[in-house]
Amino acid sequence: MDDRTIRSALERHWAASDANDFDAEHEIYREDAVLSYPQSGELIRGRRNIEQSRIAQPNQKRFTVRRILGGGDLWITEFVLSYDGKPSYTVSIMEFRDGRVAHETQYFADPFDPAPSRAHLVERAS
Repeated sequence: MDDRTIRSALERHWAASDANDFDAEHEIYREDAVLSYPQSGELIRGRRNIEQSRIAQPNQKRFTVRRILGGGDLWITEFVLSYDGKPSYTVSIMEFRDGRVAHETQYFADPFDPAPSRAHLVERAS
C-alpha cells in the first residue's frame, strides 16, 4: 500500500471517528490490532474489542485533525479530541502491517495556561 492510499485511509478513519460511524472508523484496523493507552495502562486487543470500547464511551466526542505525518508503515496524527466540549490534545501513532493498523498508541494532554515567564516571547496559537 502506498503512502497516498494510507493517508486517504487515515482521513476516512478520522472523519468516521468524528461522525461516530463506528463501522467505517474501524475498517482501518487488522483483526488482531492492539490499541495502547500508556497514561491509563490499558491495552485493548482485537478490532472488535477496540470498536466495542469506543461504542461504550458515553461522552459526546468530536475530532479535529491538526495534521497527519508519516510514511511507509508508521503514521502520526495530531488532533484535538473533545469530550463533551472539553478539549484534549492527542497524538495517535499508528503502525501498519499489510495495509492495516496493527498497533496504535494514543497519548492525551489537557490544555494549560501559558506561563507568565515567557508571555513576552510567544504568540497564541489556535
